[in-house]
Amino acid sequence: MEVSANTPAVVTGGASGLGAATARALAAKGAKVAIFDMNEEKGEAVAAEIGGVFCKVNVTSDDDVDAGFAKARAAHGQERILVNCAGIGNAIKTASRSKEDGSIKHFPISAFDFVIQVNLIGTFRCIAKSAAGMLTLDPIDENGERGAIVNTASVAGEDGQIGQAAYSASKAGVIGMTLPIARDLMNEGIRVNTILPGIFDTPLLAAAPQNVRDALAASVPFPKRLGTPPEYAKLAMCMIETGYFNGEDVRLDGGIRMAPR
Repeated sequence: MEVSANTPAVVTGGASGLGAATARALAAKGAKVAIFDMNEEKGEAVAAEIGGVFCKVNVTSDDDVDAGFAKARAAHGQERILVNCAGIGNAIKTASRSKEDGSIKHFPISAFDFVIQVNLIGTFRCIAKSAAGMLTLDPIDENGERGAIVNTASVAGEDGQIGQAAYSASKAGVIGMTLPIARDLMNEGIRVNTILPGIFDTPLLAAAPQNVRDALAASVPFPKRLGTPPEYAKLAMCMIETGYFNGEDVRLDGGIRMAPR
C-alpha cells in the first residue's frame, strides 16, 4: 500500500518513542495520523506538529478504544493503517528470596495480568476493532488490498531475561498471533506484520545512567549502539508499503541475542 496524501492512519503509543517516530514518518508521506496515547501533553504536541489528531486512549478499555477510533474516523475517515506501539514492562522474578531476612515472595499476579492486558490484549483489541472498520472499505488495488497493520513485540518475546516473565509472555503472544490474524484477514485484503525491536533509545532508556546505556550499546554485535526510533519507523513503513510483506515477525536488533541478565 502506497502511503500518500490523506491516507488515514492510527498509531497507538504515538506520543513518544517508536510510536512518535512512526507517526512522523507516516505524516511525512502525507498520511492523516491519529495518535492514541495516555499522555495528553506529549500526544497533543506530536499531533500538532504533524497535523494529526490526538485521542486519549487506554488500550485496556473497550470504551476508550471505541471512542478513540470514533474520534479518529470523524477527523480523517476510516483508517487503512494501524501501527500498535502502546506497551509497558516490568522486572520481577517469578519467585525470590529476600537478601535481608530470607523471606520469600512471588510475582504479584495482578502485576503480571496488567502487562498482559496492555501489551497483548490491548494490541489485539485495537487490531480487531480496526480490522472490522477496514472491512467496510473498498479495495485500493488489483490485489484487493484494504489495509495494513503493524504490531510491536520485542526480542524479549524470544529471549526474555531474568525478571521478564510477564513482558516476555506478552510479547511472545503478539508474535504468536501475527500469522493467525494475517490468515484470518487474508481474504479481506488486510496484511499483518510484527516488529521485534532490540535495545532502542526510547524515553525509558533515556532516563538510565550513561554507564548503563554504554553497556547496553556495547552488547549489540553490530552496530554497537542503541537502535533509534526512526529505524523502527523505516521498517514499519516498509511493512506498510510492501504489498508482499505479510504474516511476518521481524527482529530489528543489530544481531543481538539477549543473555539471561
